[in-house]
Amino acid sequence: MPPRHLQPHCESYRRVLAATRLHLYSLGVLERIRASRRIRTGLLLVILAICSYGLAVEWPQVSPWIGRLRAYSIAGSVAAALAGAGCMMLAWRTLLADLGSRLPVLVAARVTFLAQLGKYVPGAVWSFAAHVELGHDYGVPRRRGAASVIVALAVAVGVGLLIAAVALPLSSPAMARRYLFALAAVPVIAACLAPPVLHRILNTGLRLIRQEPLEQPISWKGLSVALAWTITGWLLFGLQVWFLLADVAKDGVRSMLLALGAYALAASLALLLVIFPNGIGARELLMVAAFAPVLPSGAALAVALMARVVTTVGDLVWGGIALAIARHARVAAAEPSGGIAPRRRAGKHRKPASAGLQAARQQEEPTATSPSLRGAA
Repeated sequence: MPPRHLQPHCESYRRVLAATRLHLYSLGVLERIRASRRIRTGLLLVILAICSYGLAVEWPQVSPWIGRLRAYSIAGSVAAALAGAGCMMLAWRTLLADLGSRLPVLVAARVTFLAQLGKYVPGAVWSFAAHVELGHDYGVPRRRGAASVIVALAVAVGVGLLIAAVALPLSSPAMARRYLFALAAVPVIAACLAPPVLHRILNTGLRLIRQEPLEQPISWKGLSVALAWTITGWLLFGLQVWFLLADVAKDGVRSMLLALGAYALAASLALLLVIFPNGIGARELLMVAAFAPVLPSGAALAVALMARVVTTVGDLVWGGIALAIARHARVAAAEPSGGIAPRRRAGKHRKPASAGLQAARQQEEPTATSPSLRGAA
């Protein structure tokens, strides 16, 4: 039994020790979930089963609201989703160029929209790895490609939360009472998006996951252009949901703010839940929760489900376009101002260059032992 004057300190020490043990245990559980494909798949199946059961129970209330959606509203939603994804691709391309690798638009589109199909596989590593490897095929160093994807994700999440914090309290009095506190986070998020602060945050995160830091900080100009593309992308994603929401909640500008804020909040948080393929299930639950103060549960679930369908259609359309532009992307990459052409493996059936062609190349590219270079040295 410790002395009486030391008992408060011992009790504090026990609490800290217990919290540390709980934290380490939680990290161990998360690490096992992340490392085991079976555990991730099993957890995903359990969550999808729960979501499916909830949908089956709510379906009598959902189906009448889905019937209210007009064909031209769905078409407009798909167009907005395609445009929003294109803006996000251009934001990533801008950040990659700022880090030192400039890709033509067609090449960046092919890399991005082929890689994003990996989002539908459990675990976030597939889409991330595909993005890095496809970029490497066009001469982007793997370290730089990985850094660009991480920076683009951080910017997208930060801007999404910023938009949600502003749009949700302004959408209606009921939403203002519920989300007014979010306005306090606006200056904090905005400060975190400043290049010096963002650079430190990203390098700290990279050290925690035992990765090398960024090669160079993001410039103000590069980040400003990327932010412009990202904000435009989020506005278009909000328009995607508004086309659907307008058929069930006719409230003009306020419903636009509601659609923008709810989707930005749900999609941003779902991006952080890596065990869900493309945030399936998690994003819908978050959207329904965001709509809850102003929409019936059936209408909220109908909009969330149709937004998921529209997003999936948009991903498939962009994926098909990425496959179709393969030859054009190779031509764009081979142009002098277009970057580095895709790397090709040397095959045993490839014919060697002729002697005349080799002599011409030697004349065009003098070696370091040529007289002119020796004189310059």
